[in-house]
Amino acid sequence: MYGDALYWIILGAIALVSFAVSSRLKSKFEYYSKVHLRNNMSGAEIAQKMLNDNGIYDVRVISTAGRLTDHYNPADKTVNLSEAVYNQRNAAAAAVAAHEVGHAVQHATAYSMLAFRSQLVPVVNVASNLSQILLVLGLVLAAGAHMGFGFYMAVAGLLLYGLTTLFTFITLPVEYDASNRALAWLKNKNMLTQQEYAGAEDSLKWAARTYVVAAIGSLAMLVYFGLRIFGGSRD
Repeated sequence: MYGDALYWIILGAIALVSFAVSSRLKSKFEYYSKVHLRNNMSGAEIAQKMLNDNGIYDVRVISTAGRLTDHYNPADKTVNLSEAVYNQRNAAAAAVAAHEVGHAVQHATAYSMLAFRSQLVPVVNVASNLSQILLVLGLVLAAGAHMGFGFYMAVAGLLLYGLTTLFTFITLPVEYDASNRALAWLKNKNMLTQQEYAGAEDSLKWAARTYVVAAIGSLAMLVYFGLRIFGGSRD
């Protein structure tokens, strides 16, 4: 069962690397959460100041439940900060808050990659679920009964999965750009000390790596399914 073994090897490798990066990210945030800001500003205050400095007055900064649930919502123009980030006054909170405002700045300045990513969201939400169903059923039908219908079903699933893979790669410049905007603002406005800035920079670096792992993992699975469909099964 060469194909099945390869599938589990790829899936296991992706899961292992993802877990390692995610664990490292959490440990980094815990460490930099202990680096108290000299300016004593909370994440919410950092976010609000960055919005004001960029001339953005129609975006609200709100608190959201959970941990590492921070995000910017372009639909209702809200910077959603997890409770810890919203209230705490440390390097990790400053990094996350500024990063999410970075997305708000992208939105306000019509950053093309963010606009493209936003347009893909509804399509990807459907494609991510449907692609798995079509791929699995298509491969089963094609291998079990050598039916042409199964092959075309699998190809349709592969195309949809390709959209989700494209989405993960489009996400990379969006996330890196938001971090660069955040770090540039933190540095240019002298918001942090040298030690605090180093912590914020390191935090965002590891956060970005989670997106890199997701993109590479998605590409690896896309290639695997492509080989299964067009290269034939070796089972």
